[in-house]
Amino acid sequence: MVGFANMLLQLVETEQPRATLVCWDTLSAPTYRHLELPVYQAHRPEFDAEIVEQLADLPDLVRAFGFQAVAGAGYEADDFLAAAARLEREARGSVLVATSDRDAYQLVAPGVTVLAPQTGGRPPARIDREQVLERYGVEPHQVPDFIALRGDPSDGIPGAKGIGAKTAAALLQRFGSLAEAIAGREQLPARQAESLADPDLPLYLRVATMDAHAPLERPADNVLDRDAASAFAAKIGAARLSERLARGA
Repeated sequence: MVGFANMLLQLVETEQPRATLVCWDTLSAPTYRHLELPVYQAHRPEFDAEIVEQLADLPDLVRAFGFQAVAGAGYEADDFLAAAARLEREARGSVLVATSDRDAYQLVAPGVTVLAPQTGGRPPARIDREQVLERYGVEPHQVPDFIALRGDPSDGIPGAKGIGAKTAAALLQRFGSLAEAIAGREQLPARQAESLADPDLPLYLRVATMDAHAPLERPADNVLDRDAASAFAAKIGAARLSERLARGA
């Protein structure tokens, strides 16, 4: 919990956002992804009881900081990130999405940048359109199509048989979308055409696509409440964090 608090504090102090929103999965309720694709995330290791207990306390910590914490049954954290990005773009604001999940590259757009943590104490990498093109070979809005074609072992999305990252990118560069690639598969070599005939590919696309219409209102302005955050840190036994917050350093 202390590590999370320090990371959040550093991020907010560095970026000085209008509002800070922290999103969580709801571990107790399946999403439509789990219901439609039973293998989705089925092989992820379970959190141990101590970590689950700490996760349950994190929303209170976020609120003590003065920020907004969001979760909802049937939705993943990613869906609320997508909804927040959409709402802020509609309000002509800018968005920084801090996440290590590369699925969030699909959110990159004018005014929307992904902040990806790096190792070794380096500052987060700023992922923009050029970075997505460099890493995946596709436009940000094509990332869900790319995942559906290539698959994602970490989430249990099988992808199209025999199609890896390079072929997925090449197909999207040629056709523009998964749907158009499926429609034009007769133009492809027999093995690729057969792979694109998989009737589950549209399902994989739905699973890979963040729901930008998850139930969320545009976050109101919020700022760090140092007094409340310091008191909460003291309550959980994080004396050094409490002192840091109290002295404003």
